[in-house]
Amino acid sequence: MNKGWIFVVLTCLFELFWVFGFNVASTWWHWVIVIIIIIIDFYFLAKACETLPTGTVYAIFAAAGTVGTALMDIYIFEGTFSLAKGFFMGMLVFGVILLKLSDDGAKQEEVAS
Repeated sequence: MNKGWIFVVLTCLFELFWVFGFNVASTWWHWVIVIIIIIIDFYFLAKACETLPTGTVYAIFAAAGTVGTALMDIYIFEGTFSLAKGFFMGMLVFGVILLKLSDDGAKQEEVAS
């Protein structure tokens, strides 16, 4: 596995940590922890962009954060699930997969040229 993909996984994971922190922080030191997690998260995001296409990394970061936050809302914070939510989360994941496949296709065309 490319080291860049490890950073993508870490940035997606830390994004969910700070979003969770936004929901549960109630004192100043909670917010300090959230800010530290955000700094670490953006460090991982920057490291991922060093070896992978920035558009792909950001699309995965945004989609994982959106889907992860929606699932966290449903399962941790007792939000509601609807077919529309499920459909649009699936569309996000599908879009990111297509973006990655199109990026790989462009690389193969460059190599063939």
